[in-house]
Amino acid sequence: MSELNEHITIPKNVASGNDLDYAFLRQKGQEYIEKLARNIWTDYNEHDPGITILEMLSYAITDLGARIAMPLENILTPSGSGSLNDQFFDAKQILPSKPVTEADYRKLFIDIEGVKNCWLAKYEKIVHVDCKNDLLSYDPIEFDELDKQEKKQFIINGLHKIIVDYDERVLKKAEDEDEKKVAIDESIIKTYHSNRNLCEDLVEVEEVKTHPIQVCASIELNPEVDEEKVHAQVLRTIDAYFSPKLWFYSLQQMFEKGYSSDQIFEGPVLEHGFIDPEELENARLRKEIRLSDIVQIIMKIDGVKLIKDISINDCSNLEEEKDVWLVCVEEGKKPVRCDLSAFSYFKDVLPINVNSKKVKENIAQLEAEEEDRQELSALDKEIPVPDGEYLGTGENTTIQNDFPETYGIGAVGLNSRASVARKAQAKQLKAYLLFFDQIFATYFAHLDNVKDLLSVDNSLTSSYFTQAVKDIKGFADLVEDYPKTNDELLTKKLLADLDDNIQRKNQLLDHLLARFAEKFSQYSFLMKQLYGNYAGQAVVDAKQTFLSEYGEIVKVKNGVKEIENKGISNWRGSAFNYFEQNPADIWDTKNVAGAQKRIARLCGVQDFRRRDLSGSFAEIYELEDADEKTVYRWRIRNEEGEAVLSATVNYNAPRFAREEMYQSIVKVVETDPEVIEEGFQLTISDEAEVGNFEIQKAESGKYSFDVINLNADPDSTDRIIARQFLYYDTQEELEQVILELIQFLRNEIEEEGMYIVEHILLRPDVTSEEGLKDQFMSVCTDNCESCQPIDPYSYRVTVVLPGWTYRFGNMDFRNFMEDLIRRELPAHVLARICWIGEPRGWVDDDKNDMVQFEKEYKDFLLSKTKSGQKQVKTKLKKLIKSLEQLNSIYPEGRLIDCDDEEDSLEGRIILGRTNIGNL
Repeated sequence: MSELNEHITIPKNVASGNDLDYAFLRQKGQEYIEKLARNIWTDYNEHDPGITILEMLSYAITDLGARIAMPLENILTPSGSGSLNDQFFDAKQILPSKPVTEADYRKLFIDIEGVKNCWLAKYEKIVHVDCKNDLLSYDPIEFDELDKQEKKQFIINGLHKIIVDYDERVLKKAEDEDEKKVAIDESIIKTYHSNRNLCEDLVEVEEVKTHPIQVCASIELNPEVDEEKVHAQVLRTIDAYFSPKLWFYSLQQMFEKGYSSDQIFEGPVLEHGFIDPEELENARLRKEIRLSDIVQIIMKIDGVKLIKDISINDCSNLEEEKDVWLVCVEEGKKPVRCDLSAFSYFKDVLPINVNSKKVKENIAQLEAEEEDRQELSALDKEIPVPDGEYLGTGENTTIQNDFPETYGIGAVGLNSRASVARKAQAKQLKAYLLFFDQIFATYFAHLDNVKDLLSVDNSLTSSYFTQAVKDIKGFADLVEDYPKTNDELLTKKLLADLDDNIQRKNQLLDHLLARFAEKFSQYSFLMKQLYGNYAGQAVVDAKQTFLSEYGEIVKVKNGVKEIENKGISNWRGSAFNYFEQNPADIWDTKNVAGAQKRIARLCGVQDFRRRDLSGSFAEIYELEDADEKTVYRWRIRNEEGEAVLSATVNYNAPRFAREEMYQSIVKVVETDPEVIEEGFQLTISDEAEVGNFEIQKAESGKYSFDVINLNADPDSTDRIIARQFLYYDTQEELEQVILELIQFLRNEIEEEGMYIVEHILLRPDVTSEEGLKDQFMSVCTDNCESCQPIDPYSYRVTVVLPGWTYRFGNMDFRNFMEDLIRRELPAHVLARICWIGEPRGWVDDDKNDMVQFEKEYKDFLLSKTKSGQKQVKTKLKKLIKSLEQLNSIYPEGRLIDCDDEEDSLEGRIILGRTNIGNL
């Protein structure tokens, strides 16, 4: 009975190697010949011309196989001055991440000069709850009059304090130790805020408190050792046991320790090398000091023969009894040797005097050696990208010149006295072999373009390639209209019908995305539903942008490192830096949460910056018609303020104008620019249709255009849905304007974006001793019974999106976005999602949720960046009020008419499938 293999695997190497085996290829070819033509072909010896052709083809296949088997770095190396660095993210760009865990933050801060060690601790601030009146306060006295069951309390989570153990060597070099500590603290604070996690914040930095420990020992040394050097080592060893020193290692040293590359680069990138994670874990604040541990580490020192006597004690609470084997260390304190510690040394029975000056010199020498070792560790931090050599993998020549001269098809050709029939036979064979030559030329061309096909910045206009067959004598007699000097034109002639460039690009990008366990499948489906023919190109653009920004890119400018791209992978859990920023880094800025950028790239939002979203190129305005009724129209202006597209009819309500405006935009952007270029190659007549445009030619000879809905009845008013009320003298001008309009609506109109508001930043000052009852957010307590969670600050965000845009107004896309937001935010972060507002000018500003929210949010951030833990009361209260008054907008709907069999589902309210809101 066979056993079921539960573990299904895909072999890493699936190559058979048969493409390099000439004998195998010849044998396989002969088997095919026997199978297909055994009734008329019986001679398979080497002299047979058919077998000679088979041998030549087999050899050509081994040549192709040999090039495919070349080192990958050679295949991917571009010609000219390019290198593999342009093709790949290196290890330092793609493997690390911004700090997430406590260990990550400790590494980051220990990398700062002057920090020997540090620890993160929770900053606890109790918030008291009045369940009767739904109020919060830091001061419990304010709710003293309430009954016990009407009160609750909680601690705001996500707040930290950093406990620092300063490096004494750095402090001693400073002119003023206190000033140096302040400078180190400021560096820690800035570093934290540059790497802050979403929904977390730093409240304070404090120096670690010490717990003094007495160590007394009587030690016998070997006769030949230097007692001052041994004593220096004893002191440093005990100090390292009390408070371990963390070392930086080079990349090679980490490999020698047994770590793999992904383990080495886990966490943040450090300036001074790598920290061993096991050593970091062991360097936590000790909770107890054991005498047996001290005995063990002293005995490991070279020159120590034996320990005659040793004892430890708590200097802050000296025990009367002499035999103390264990001293407990107070929580959050660092053990240190106190001044009561004493050491004596012997060689045999003779006591030895230790020169304290020489001991200090030895300690200084040991420290200098350590500093030299640390400097070396910073020099080896990167895994080099392999150096490839461009070998011209695509170069190809005909196989015909490899045939024996007797065939008369090579460079020498036939004898001039050959008969006409013989020359005709030679040409027939050359033409027959040209079929195989072109196939080989195509394969080699593909191999040469692999580096471009698999590149993130794939600007190729086709995904199939070929090249002209070279070195055939008398080529012009074999084929007509063959572009020997234009491979691009030849590719179009031979392969254009096979090349669905957009689909194949999508497949190649899906392959690259899968390597990072990413996918765009649902997004692609929705885009097809929304944008029709343009969806493929839009999805390609989104995938390419996503992949190009996946890793962190750092550039050095004037000796200063600047982050040019915050990697979508590295920064996915990070928050934005609000601490002491310039106004330019607060608004109209890429200084946003990592999740905000990642979500934007996953749903194709081109501009993820924090900026005004209420501004719009689109305008819906009201006017009076001939019957003095208020009607509405729309128009779209370009950056110069010119109306580039306008409505053709009046609408009874703004939403009808909005719907047709977005329909017009879709019709423009889904038009392929190549269709426009091909259409204008001929003379354009009046009312000619080119893509989704209808060209108008006036009696004056000038040109204009309308945007049309090809699905509408040609005689219906629904056919022409938009118009540009400008005229142009020539077809060339009109063609250029249409192409510019397509480009403008595809890339320049950016109404979409989002705000992620962290509630942790809206907390009243936690360092205040006052209750600050009037500065808290509103809460729902339900008399402390069922409304949970009461805490409105811990790991809570509000995501604000413009609900009026074409995609964001579509309920299917909204469902996709809400699911995407919840999947991409850290699992412990709870989101409230709001689809709000109208563009500026569509309604009065004082009634526009988006305009009001943007103003209050911007004012709050500009005040917050300067105030630290404190809050500007007026700014905070206005933002909270605006945030709590946001109203999500939803499409209008109605119930299905059960008596009308022709009633469609569009816009209908369906039980179990219609959302009425989102908290």
